[in-house]
Amino acid sequence: MIMSTIAADYERTDIGSIQIAPEVIEVIAGLATVEVQGVAGMSGGFVGGIAELLGRKNLSKGVKVEVGQREAAVDVSIIVEFGNRIPDVASDIQRSVKRSIESMTGLHVVEVNVHIHDVHFKTVEKTDEEDAYQRVK
Repeated sequence: MIMSTIAADYERTDIGSIQIAPEVIEVIAGLATVEVQGVAGMSGGFVGGIAELLGRKNLSKGVKVEVGQREAAVDVSIIVEFGNRIPDVASDIQRSVKRSIESMTGLHVVEVNVHIHDVHFKTVEKTDEEDAYQRVK
């Protein structure tokens, strides 16, 4: 697979060629991933954290793609919500990402690798009554 800024001539028509940038595929994969039940968020590492600190929404955070002329391979790094069965969440992500990329771009997705980087625990919000009880002890 070739990784480049612009994918090689993906499709040639009578009036020119159609090229899909890998960044487009990253965004599609990222959005398809966060729509899956049980995904708490994407794990983007250092670079993604800097982009967020600068106030930019990084829609491809936690996604890496390799794009050829007709095929794509995708790696997604996620944080799972506690209480969800990880193999089920990962399988749902694989189906969602593959379906989204193939339907939107026409590229054949040869693999979707899911990397679980963390588990997110929901914090239980205390009521005012519980806070008052804690202070009065």
